[in-house]
Amino acid sequence: MKKIEKRAIMCLLLALVLLGGLCYFVYEDWHEGNKWAIYEGNRDVFAEGKLAKGALYDREGQLLMKNTADGMEFNEDYDIRCALMHLTGDEDNNIATGANRIFLDRMIGFDFINGIYTLNNDGEDVYLTLDADVCATAYEALSGRKGTVGVYNYQTGQMICMVSTPTFDPADPPSDPPDGSYINRFTSAVFAPGSTFKLVTAAASIENLSDAYSYTVDCSGSVDYGHDDEVTDVSVHGTVDLEEALEVSCNCYFGKLAEKLGPDVLEEYVEKTGLDESIHFDGIETKEGTFDYPDSGVDLAWTGIGQYHDMVNPCAMMVYMGAIASDGTAVMPTIMKPDNIVDEKIKEVTSTKTKDMIDPATASSLKSMMRNNVESHYGGENAFPGLALCAKTGTAEVEGQSAPNSWFVGFLDDESNPYAFVVLVEEGGYGVDAAGSVANRVLQDLVD
Repeated sequence: MKKIEKRAIMCLLLALVLLGGLCYFVYEDWHEGNKWAIYEGNRDVFAEGKLAKGALYDREGQLLMKNTADGMEFNEDYDIRCALMHLTGDEDNNIATGANRIFLDRMIGFDFINGIYTLNNDGEDVYLTLDADVCATAYEALSGRKGTVGVYNYQTGQMICMVSTPTFDPADPPSDPPDGSYINRFTSAVFAPGSTFKLVTAAASIENLSDAYSYTVDCSGSVDYGHDDEVTDVSVHGTVDLEEALEVSCNCYFGKLAEKLGPDVLEEYVEKTGLDESIHFDGIETKEGTFDYPDSGVDLAWTGIGQYHDMVNPCAMMVYMGAIASDGTAVMPTIMKPDNIVDEKIKEVTSTKTKDMIDPATASSLKSMMRNNVESHYGGENAFPGLALCAKTGTAEVEGQSAPNSWFVGFLDDESNPYAFVVLVEEGGYGVDAAGSVANRVLQDLVD
């Protein structure tokens, strides 16, 4: 009898060990199964070391890229191929934001239950929120210049346009690709924001200074800080208040305003707006912005203007525009379209919102001032026909460049077209001239 009891106990212990091992395997499979399935030696997934499964489509079902055993296939349109190369990736998988990197699990069709098994063994179709035709328009509007264009729906977070140049045709890659073409400037780079940063300084002023709207500065074209240090303007603006200074982008005003606010307040508002943070969405991580906050003097003044050591990621700036458009709180971007209505509803419920960036009243004031910029200084209806545009230009001086970088950022104050955008044209000159015209072409195409 005792032998039977001992054997029963031993069997029970072995069963518990087996159960524990099974639980551990299930746990590891849940967390690491995708890595087990996608090693390059798996011939069911890779052909000669390259992914042979999965296809990528835009929001309307246009094929952007398909992996096959014979290599990658791309859209038939040259402009679409070039415009979306930083998302389709290239044959050699050099692009950090290429689909075969960031959507790898989805492309091969991996899931916990079936592994990589699919009915036709072709992997899965991945649909993006991007509009390929709008992206092609952005690529054409950049006209071979270095830069980036981003547009997203500030109500849903869906990315509509994400284009970075220089680029190349992934279906016929050059032997010597253009310098910098492997970098997705929208997600993986930072730039001096220039006068677009004045929207952050303005928000800090509105929420911290009792005389924010009545405070004036007499702009004579420059402010002398001694020792050959000065803040300069492109012209003499005379006596300006906050709204007038934002309209004409007065450096003298915003330099003095930065001194009045002080470095701690500027730092607080950079953190509130998330311009120093990385944004994570659907496998993509943006580059963090960087800032210094001098105690006083000319360097602090230039910091509040958007120069000195200020460096901003274009995607982060676009999200800040979404916050201003949406009463101070922006929906984070997303680029992957849900597979079905259930996934869509789940994504709607779980959409991650940013922390409150600014007060609703502040957002309303900035929106009004940005609308005034367009109507009074950027050409209004003649330059941007039919668009309820609120915007701010930026002209960012960069050492060693022949011309400053041109920024144009903002949103449409239109319930039927809730789009926020960012345009950057490197060495484009003054903001509205280069970047503004790109923004108009893209937004007109999108609204139409």
